[in-house]
Amino acid sequence: MKKITIKSHAKINLGLHVVRKREDGFHDIETIFYPVGLHDTITFEKSEVYKLETNIADFTADPSSNLVTKAVKILERESGTLLPVHINLEKHIPMGAGLGGGSSNAAVTLLSLNEIYSLGFSNSQLHKFALELGSDVPYFLRLKPAYAVSRGEVLTYLDIDIPLHCLLVNPGIHVATKWAYANVTPSQPRKSLKECVTERGIDLKSEAQWLTNDFENPVFTAYPEIAELKHRLLEAGAEFALMSGSGSTMYGFFKDAMTMDTIAGELGAKFFVYQSVYED
Repeated sequence: MKKITIKSHAKINLGLHVVRKREDGFHDIETIFYPVGLHDTITFEKSEVYKLETNIADFTADPSSNLVTKAVKILERESGTLLPVHINLEKHIPMGAGLGGGSSNAAVTLLSLNEIYSLGFSNSQLHKFALELGSDVPYFLRLKPAYAVSRGEVLTYLDIDIPLHCLLVNPGIHVATKWAYANVTPSQPRKSLKECVTERGIDLKSEAQWLTNDFENPVFTAYPEIAELKHRLLEAGAEFALMSGSGSTMYGFFKDAMTMDTIAGELGAKFFVYQSVYED
């Protein structure tokens, strides 16, 4: 195989609790990762030299700092061989938006180059490389809902499917992850997010008091316009609305597609919006 084209999906967080700051500087969290249809598209093709192209003007200004290039370098280091590959990255997931776009790109790069070059790395080895790249990168090695603890890399996969339409709204505000963690107040949740999942799935509306995001408080204080987006989604009829990750994307789940379409039209005149219509 010389060429592969693959979708690199975004995620949202169905609740996100920052439990404590660890001695190593990282934080213990608990969250439920849930994949959504919004995705980037990445093409990998064997080449004579390494080359990364993208539709984002400033993405490759410093190639050594982006996660795709870092993923390639890790595989080269661990395999002991150069991996000359031409990568074309078509970005659609907003950057710095709490949707895991960069982490997803990195995980897809690990998986794709392992396949194209027949490197033979196991799932556990790829998981280790992914964690070196970022706390949520391991999640994107397998696109399935998952309950996550520790830094977010200890995963328990869940069999849940939310029968609601989902709207993502991003106001174009970049919330730095480092800033968000510096301003969040860790606390022990009164109810584990895993307890919100039953054999019947997860009822977002009835579990809303527990499906909270600890980053909302500092982010809403610094950026009240993001808090206003949550208010507008709920006011428009969303069954449940929450900020994803450390911000700034807000998402809402709706029972009725037309209701979602109406608010999407209003918000889409000013912000980035993505609609996912549920199909049983």
